[in-house]
Amino acid sequence: MVRTVPAGQYVCMKGDAVEHWLGVVDGLVKMASNWSSGKTTSFVGLSSGGWFGEGSLMKDEPRRYDVIALRESRIAYMKRSRFQHLLDHSIPFNRFLLIQLNERLGQFIGMMEHERLLNTDARLARCLASMFNPLLYPGSSLELRISQEEIGLLAGISRQRVNQALHVLEQAGLVRVDYGTLTILDLDRLRCFGE
Repeated sequence: MVRTVPAGQYVCMKGDAVEHWLGVVDGLVKMASNWSSGKTTSFVGLSSGGWFGEGSLMKDEPRRYDVIALRESRIAYMKRSRFQHLLDHSIPFNRFLLIQLNERLGQFIGMMEHERLLNTDARLARCLASMFNPLLYPGSSLELRISQEEIGLLAGISRQRVNQALHVLEQAGLVRVDYGTLTILDLDRLRCFGE
């Protein structure tokens, strides 16, 4: 089934029982952790075509993160029983899951490396580039309707600092910034910016 989740609302919450595999049909959501102490961090932005939650389904554990819609998003919910049936009987589905898990692992290792080794401009470039992985987000175009505040939430950078970094990336010919829209002009160079 498909549901529409308004901007700012939870798609799912940390601690929830996991009964569905989830996919972003259209929109933008973030995977995040919000602690009772008030500390919060965003792990990754998930755009059109992205699927998530397979790890919790396969381990049969409560959800370990929140997923929040950054804008109104249509979310696909595949029941656990259907997911399990495909896992048990479909080689192409298993191949898809292996690719999905490998790409996500690479994405998270890359994020850790970028956080530790790159300056803010380069971290923002890599954060943006990661949203255009054709295997994780096959429905993405190189134009992203996103605000600087949303980019900041995904990259863990203040909105003001996002503005400065986007200016640097625009001057380098990597992106074009318009009100509420970001267009990627050179994805390959964006992926390696700061090396």
